[in-house]
Amino acid sequence: MLERYYQELLRLISRSTGCRDKAQDVVQEAYARILARKPLGGAAPLQGSMAPDSGQRALLYVTAKNIAIDEQRLRQRRPHDDIDTPHFQLRAPRADEPEQRLHDRQTMERLLAIIEALPPRCRQAFALYKFEGMSQIEIAAQMDISVNMVEKHIINGMLACKKGMPERDTGKDRA
Repeated sequence: MLERYYQELLRLISRSTGCRDKAQDVVQEAYARILARKPLGGAAPLQGSMAPDSGQRALLYVTAKNIAIDEQRLRQRRPHDDIDTPHFQLRAPRADEPEQRLHDRQTMERLLAIIEALPPRCRQAFALYKFEGMSQIEIAAQMDISVNMVEKHIINGMLACKKGMPERDTGKDRA
């Protein structure tokens, strides 16, 4: 059975995968699964010396098609993990590039300078909210001011940061 169906199955899977090398892998896996399976009810396992049987042929073809489908699904889920691509290169994330790190550091220094330039009470409320993660109610209690005043300080701090960073994307608040 092995030799009889191999070329026919290889052609079929080659057409469906578009690659003869991948098809050879799929067909080999199909044969390995069929030959390794345990016989049901004491029947003899599939072997090359057996008389051809349409049930065995169908099982082999269905197994090969299922393997090809599973591999296609895997490639679709992870399209960039295809190591067969000739120019496959791993790139560092943009944040790790020296230019990006320099830009990020300069941006952070600019933001810190803007925050330092805020009036003392505004700076304190803004820092407690943004850096300490305190709620407006907690800040109001700690600074002994109204929640309304805390909101005004935070808004003023945000506006100062936004105004001092003209090249920033206005859709994202990083301050």
